[in-house]
Amino acid sequence: MERREAEMATTRLLDVMDKLRAECPWDREQTFDSLRNNTIEETYELADAITDKNMEGIKEELGDLLLHVVFYSKLGDEAGAFNFTDVANGVCDKLIYRHPHVYGDIHADTPEEVKQNWEALKLRKKKRKSGTLGGVPVSLPAMVKAYRIGEKAAATGFDWQRREDVWGKVREELKEVDAELEAKDHERLTDEMGDLFFALINACRLYGIDPEGALERTNKKFIRRFNHLESRAEEQGRSLHDMTLEEMDGYWDEAKRLE
Repeated sequence: MERREAEMATTRLLDVMDKLRAECPWDREQTFDSLRNNTIEETYELADAITDKNMEGIKEELGDLLLHVVFYSKLGDEAGAFNFTDVANGVCDKLIYRHPHVYGDIHADTPEEVKQNWEALKLRKKKRKSGTLGGVPVSLPAMVKAYRIGEKAAATGFDWQRREDVWGKVREELKEVDAELEAKDHERLTDEMGDLFFALINACRLYGIDPEGALERTNKKFIRRFNHLESRAEEQGRSLHDMTLEEMDGYWDEAKRLE
């Protein structure tokens, strides 16, 4: 029953898209380029809902992203390039090809082995002249890109033998940052800061931590505590500019205790 309902819902969505494209002035004028930024925004809204563990929000944002998939497919159909069926069959074919441990006779007993097979098959299938890292999208945010670079490099065996060894690299990069702070060379300091970030992102990867999610949790925690500072100042008819650092630290510790 659920499969049948999913098929009906998909057909309904495709019908709605056809009608909107034919009759809505806004939908009629959209192109791949005009939708691009909206798609990126919807992706980040889904990421926010996932971070907040908001199941209703996740459902809604997935719907918005699905609409974009259908919209792009409609544009592709009008251009005579591809349609929704091509898109769905294409990803099915890709998944079957990249899961030989499920659909074939290859053995992969751990998630790490699956990932290594996945990357090797991607590279073999596309035969990229740009090599292993050629498939990392240029427009990815730097932190996500660094994580993907680390994953792809690790899939070839280029990785620390023990995950604990990554901390030696982190300490090495931190020393180089300290050296450039002493030298007061802004350009080299920028490079070394980047190297330090890259090492920390690799550490996150090795310990199974999403660096983007971890940083966003810290962002939310900081905002929550800072809002507490401002509320406490407002209660006294003051602003944070009127407070000493010691007073603010006290309310910061108070906010931590209240969590």
